[in-house]
Amino acid sequence: MASPLRLSHQNFFSDCGRKSSPARFDRFRVSCYPVPSAEAGGPQFSNEESQPRLPLLEKYGNGTSKRYIIESDSRLRTILCERVPETSVFQDSDFVEHDTRLCWLPTIIKDFILPAGFPDSVSDDYLDYILLQFPTNVTGWICHTLVTSSLLKAVGLGSFSGSTAATAAATIRWVSKDGIGAVGRLFIGGRFGNLFDNDPKQWRLYADFIGSAGSIFDLSTQLYPAYFLPLASVGNLAKAVGRGLRDPSFRVIQNHFAISGNLGEVSAKEEVWEVAAELVGLGLGILALDTPGISSSYPVMALTWLGMRLLHLWLRYFSLSVLRFNTINLKRARILVNSHVLHCKVPGINYCNKMEDILVWERFIKPRIIFGVSLEEMITGKRRGFMLRILLKLYAEENYFLVLNQQRTEFEVFVSFKEGATSVSVLRSVWQSYWLHQNWSKSDDTFHQLEQSLVELNARFDDFLLQLEASEWDTSQINLKVPKDILVQEHRTL
Repeated sequence: MASPLRLSHQNFFSDCGRKSSPARFDRFRVSCYPVPSAEAGGPQFSNEESQPRLPLLEKYGNGTSKRYIIESDSRLRTILCERVPETSVFQDSDFVEHDTRLCWLPTIIKDFILPAGFPDSVSDDYLDYILLQFPTNVTGWICHTLVTSSLLKAVGLGSFSGSTAATAAATIRWVSKDGIGAVGRLFIGGRFGNLFDNDPKQWRLYADFIGSAGSIFDLSTQLYPAYFLPLASVGNLAKAVGRGLRDPSFRVIQNHFAISGNLGEVSAKEEVWEVAAELVGLGLGILALDTPGISSSYPVMALTWLGMRLLHLWLRYFSLSVLRFNTINLKRARILVNSHVLHCKVPGINYCNKMEDILVWERFIKPRIIFGVSLEEMITGKRRGFMLRILLKLYAEENYFLVLNQQRTEFEVFVSFKEGATSVSVLRSVWQSYWLHQNWSKSDDTFHQLEQSLVELNARFDDFLLQLEASEWDTSQINLKVPKDILVQEHRTL
């Protein structure tokens, strides 16, 4: 049998993994493997099918791409192409033409400060408003710094001769603490801004956990007054991260409440409840501080705080668990799909929300589904060209590719999306994953089971959607986002 032949050619390419990364230059490799013969049981292709073809172009969010070329003998060759400077494969042409005020910014910065899908995902006046809000907020925080100095003087820090410098130093330390906290909010908003629409209940609860951790650092400043600034800064940073999670999550929850388009009124009335609770809490807190046993003993005060904090977290969890969303996120989609696959029926809104686990992360839910995987990770072994041809035929009518991860003993699914994939495509891939999980057999042929799962998907998915509508689920709001880091473009003309 002929041995594998490896050819190398000097060229430039970007090594792109599952996540987008800066382009680098290196050699691309051409790997050639022998084709299984008919005697070995390998499938045979016609002369037309065996011609070289460029079936797929895999595009990455950082502007690079990878070409998958099936050779005439079913061998697969991959070529990674260098990034085109100052462009992105997912950059919108309208943005380049009309929003030239930010065209000089690198793509990574635009992704950090602008919503995903900008400008199509927001209204036309969004950018004008944000650009004017920035200097507005700058001047507001300058005023905050000056007012803080006056407050410190008013409480006696600047009442003695020669203490003006001490007042300025204390003001700088206090404002620096706030500034370090603001960094946390900046990071959360820029890096995780696309998470809150999907699972606001989870992130609202996590916000309280992180805020509670920050309060521990604040509480410890009494024990270590010499380290006030670092302790208070870390505490403020943690609380700011919590606030960065809390505010956008709660806005999504408020939008859920405003079924009559009265979001402003709902927000205003919620503020009334919050201020009333704040006044009651401050009053009870002052009474607690007036109690000799609490104010004079740090351990008693710390234990009192711990008890109140645990009660606070339990009440937060309980309040979030009563929410009943009629939109479909990934957790609720899993519950709905699992019920339909097993019992051919869809649970109602109340039951599904009650079954939703607020605390658990998506990565720990079984079966494990990995979205946005590179084809190179999905197609392994020496018959990659043969496998790719089969996948192209199996998923010709779908906007995604789905395979089982053969490298793990536990059941795990890889999904790669094509250009044009939508939230319904994600939902279809979840349904197929759950059917495979329930019917998977290691002894049977892998591709036969994938084919059977697609047959079941096409036969039963329409009934699934009809049952969702009958149960009053909002099928127009399916919060299942297609990962944009990797998208596959098919060359159907070949």
